[in-house]
Amino acid sequence: MNAIEVTAETVETSYIDAKGIRFAYRTFGKPSEVPLVFCQRFRGTMDDWDPAFVNALAEERTVILFDSAGIGLSSGEVAESFFETGEYAITFIEALGLKQVDLIGFSMGGYIAQVVTVARPDLIRRLILAGTGGGIGEGTQSGKPEVFKVAFKPVNEPEDFLYLFFEPTETSRASGLQYLDRLANRREDDRAPLVRAESVQAQIKSVVAWGKDSTFDRLGEIKQPVLIANGSNDIMIPTINSYIVSQRIPNAQLIIYPDSGHGFLFQYADLFAEHVNLFLNRA
Repeated sequence: MNAIEVTAETVETSYIDAKGIRFAYRTFGKPSEVPLVFCQRFRGTMDDWDPAFVNALAEERTVILFDSAGIGLSSGEVAESFFETGEYAITFIEALGLKQVDLIGFSMGGYIAQVVTVARPDLIRRLILAGTGGGIGEGTQSGKPEVFKVAFKPVNEPEDFLYLFFEPTETSRASGLQYLDRLANRREDDRAPLVRAESVQAQIKSVVAWGKDSTFDRLGEIKQPVLIANGSNDIMIPTINSYIVSQRIPNAQLIIYPDSGHGFLFQYADLFAEHVNLFLNRA
């Protein structure tokens, strides 16, 4: 049983207006001086965060999930640059009146989290980068064309998700199915809609632009403690990229989880949450 009364499955969506955008967000958890803000993946909304992972973090701190402009329950249009999307995240955080936060970015959200940290280092206490890279640079690798062909399909079926996020092993696939089952426990009356086709296209343009202009050459400017994590075989953003990012950020540490891919944080929800809490609880 969770030690928290409100959970990812039951928390109500709140809204806040800033710079012409109505941001949808959900916040709950143990009151903490520095909350943990979540930056989501490509095609993801607040509903796609694993409740097992988020609830485990919320037992030790305030967590804040949000939909960026044009995504899910938020108004506005999706930016065609991660630098612009990072500005949306900063706008949202400041609208809440927060002076400092911890930030976690998953996949595409990791790009956004890097942008925020480089642009506003005063705003970020600690940073977690999950299943992500730092752009294109020496030694980096891109996902294979057949992977992106599936990722960019108009509609992804459960089998697509298992292929993209999990290993083709019995244990990893079983974890993927369990994750999908957990998502179904979100309250029916307060769910975010699927990301619109035009919004997906804008995100794809951001991905393409990131290949030409990213934070890769500025990673050394990130002085905060950083936890970087990935699965042992990420086919979306190859695992080697997480290692390269860890070598370019002065105060970074890297954890690789076995028999897992891009969705390692769902496969190892409890363990990764334990590692994140340990990292954030350090003095």
